[in-house]
Amino acid sequence: MLVETLIEDDRWREAGLGALAKRACGAVLKRFNLDPNLTEISLMGCDDARIIGLNAQFRGKDSPTNVLSWPAQQGVSPADWDPRGMPVELGDIAISYDTCAREAGEQDKVFDDHVTHLLIHATLHLLGFDHIDEKEAAEMEGLEVEILGKLGIPDPYGEQGSGV
Repeated sequence: MLVETLIEDDRWREAGLGALAKRACGAVLKRFNLDPNLTEISLMGCDDARIIGLNAQFRGKDSPTNVLSWPAQQGVSPADWDPRGMPVELGDIAISYDTCAREAGEQDKVFDDHVTHLLIHATLHLLGFDHIDEKEAAEMEGLEVEILGKLGIPDPYGEQGSGV
């Protein structure tokens, strides 16, 4: 799996964003039996200033957020993929250090666990999952909890409240 990582905020380098992404994104691909050698994800580790601009530009929200994702192919689910052939570009992810660190502290979560959850969440978006309605949200949260559990990370939606 190629996760091309652009570090705009050096705190992400110190946090080991590349290794966290490889683990999180790889776990999602494994869950769907997708060949990690045939997928590509572009990941940007940034700060709140950068993600505010992206959030305003793409979602019309002039505020920070933890993670954003842009699927390369809309409406394509893992079942639609042909696992043979050329690598599939899944899409792009941007993640803000400031918001992730603030949320982890406020929710009393381990920073690496919170970031792993957010990267799993974003990768599921790249695969076509969403949480627009209650049914979709329940399906997506269930997948997140399942994948996190396989990584030994506790349910982020438990007693501490919403994790995303």
